[in-house]
Amino acid sequence: MDRRSFLKNSLIVGGGALLAGKKIAALESATQPQIPGEVSPAQIAAARFPKDFLWGMATSAYQVEGAWNTDGKGESIWDRTAHTPGKIRDGANADVACDQYHRYNEDIAIMKQINMKSYRFSTSWPRVLPTGTGQVNQKGLDYYSRLVDALLEAGIRPFCTIYHWDLPQALEDKGGWPNRDLASYYADFAAILAKNLGDRITVWAPFNMPTDFTRNGYGTGWAPPFKTNIDQALKAAHSVNLAQGMAFRAIKAASSNATVGCAYGWEPVYPKSNSEADRAAATRFHNYNNIYCLEPIFHGTYPKAFIGEIPYEAMGFKPGDEKIMKVPLDWLGVHYYCRLLASDASNGAPPDVSSHDPLAQIRIELAGDGPKTDGGLEMWPRGFYDLLMQLTRDYDHPIIEITETGGVFMDSPGADGHVHDQRRIGFYRQHLAELARAMKDGARVRAYHAWSLLDNFEWGSGYTQRYGLTYVDFATQKRTIKDSGYWYGRVAAAGRLDV
Repeated sequence: MDRRSFLKNSLIVGGGALLAGKKIAALESATQPQIPGEVSPAQIAAARFPKDFLWGMATSAYQVEGAWNTDGKGESIWDRTAHTPGKIRDGANADVACDQYHRYNEDIAIMKQINMKSYRFSTSWPRVLPTGTGQVNQKGLDYYSRLVDALLEAGIRPFCTIYHWDLPQALEDKGGWPNRDLASYYADFAAILAKNLGDRITVWAPFNMPTDFTRNGYGTGWAPPFKTNIDQALKAAHSVNLAQGMAFRAIKAASSNATVGCAYGWEPVYPKSNSEADRAAATRFHNYNNIYCLEPIFHGTYPKAFIGEIPYEAMGFKPGDEKIMKVPLDWLGVHYYCRLLASDASNGAPPDVSSHDPLAQIRIELAGDGPKTDGGLEMWPRGFYDLLMQLTRDYDHPIIEITETGGVFMDSPGADGHVHDQRRIGFYRQHLAELARAMKDGARVRAYHAWSLLDNFEWGSGYTQRYGLTYVDFATQKRTIKDSGYWYGRVAAAGRLDV
C-alpha cells in the first residue's frame, strides 16, 4: 500500500455516498490552461518568506520509532498488521524502522545542522498507555519528555500530533473507533500528554488525517482494521469528531500555553469538465474528503455529503453532540500531495475504483497531466496554491501550518557517498514558490513541514518508498543528509528559493 494506492482507494466511500448543496464552491475546472507541473523561473526567483517563518520537518511515531515492544509499549493495530503475513510489501515491519526511539539525538542534530526550527512528531498511544486506558507506562512518557527537552535545547519547536493512526490493539478489540467510548478514552490520553508535556509543548494536533483513517479502516477495508461497513465508518468518523472537541478542551484545561489545531489531508478537487454536473460532483466530494472532520469543529454541523438526509442514526449521533464537536481551533493544519479530478457518475457510469457502495454517483480520478514522482503521484504545484486560497476564503483567513508535503524519489548514495536527488529539490522549489505566492495573496501560513525528515516505514509499502530528505540505510541505520536536505537548510536560512 503506497501513498498513491492509499489515496486512490481512499476515494471509494467518498465517491459513494455524496450529495451536492454545500455552500463551499468547487475549484475551477482542471481544464484551464497550464503548462503541466511548471512554475516559472521568475516566480521561483521572486519567492520570499518572512524571517520568523518556521521551517520544519515531519515524521510519525510508528513510521520512525521502532522499539515496538520495548520498555512496556503495548501492541498497536499497525503492529498487528505488520506481523500478519501478506499485509506489508516484502514482508516488512516497523519493529525497528528508523530506531528513532534510541537515535532521536542523532536525528535532532541533523535538523539543527540544516537550520530547522520546528519538528512535527507524533506520540504512540500504546507506548504511553499500553492498553489504551488505565495505568500510564512511565518509561514511554519519559521518552517523549526526553525528546521534547532535546528539541528545545537544539532551538527547535516541538509540534505534537497526538494520534497518527497507531490505535492500541486492545481498544480495537473493544470495537475500535466506531465505539464512541473511544472519544473519552482518547481525551484522557490527550490530557495525560498535556499535563506532563504541556509546560514545554505549545502546539498540538489531536489527529492526523482523521477522514482517511476512519474511512479506510472501517469503510473501504484498505487500512487496519480492514473493515468494510459504511455504517461503521460513519460511526468511527463521528467518534473522532467528538474526540477532537473533547481533546481540545482537555489540552486547554491542562496547559494554559497550548494552541490546538488539526492536521488534515487535503486533495484539491477539480471538475473534469466545465459541465454543471461535474462541478457539482467536485463539490460533493470536497464535502466528504476534505471538510467532513472540519465543519463540525467550526460549526458543530456536518456538511451535506450524503444522498438524502444526513444519516444521524447510523452515525450514532446524540443530542448535544454538536456542542461537543464545536471548538475554536487556533490554527489549521494542511497536507498537500496531489490534486483529484471529479466527474458525475449519476448516469450509471462506474467509478474508476472498485466500490462496495451501490449509491456511487461520483467518479474520482488521480490527475495525470503533470510529471510524476517515483511513487506515481502527479506533481502539480498549482494545486497547492489553489487549496490554500480556497481555505483562506472559506474559513476567514485562518492561521495555517503546512503539516506535510513531499514526494517519493528513489535516489540512493552515489560513488561519492552523497545522494544527489535533484528531482526532489525541484519538487520542493516549485511547491514552495506556490506557497510564497499564496502567502503574498493573503494566506496566513506561519510554518512549513517537509515530509519527511527520514526515509521511513511507509505503511503498506514497507521500505520501498523513500520520502526523506535524509537517506536511511535500514540495515545499518546510517543517516545521510541528501542534497535536498542541504538545499532545504539553505532555504530555511535565507528565506528564499534561489539558493
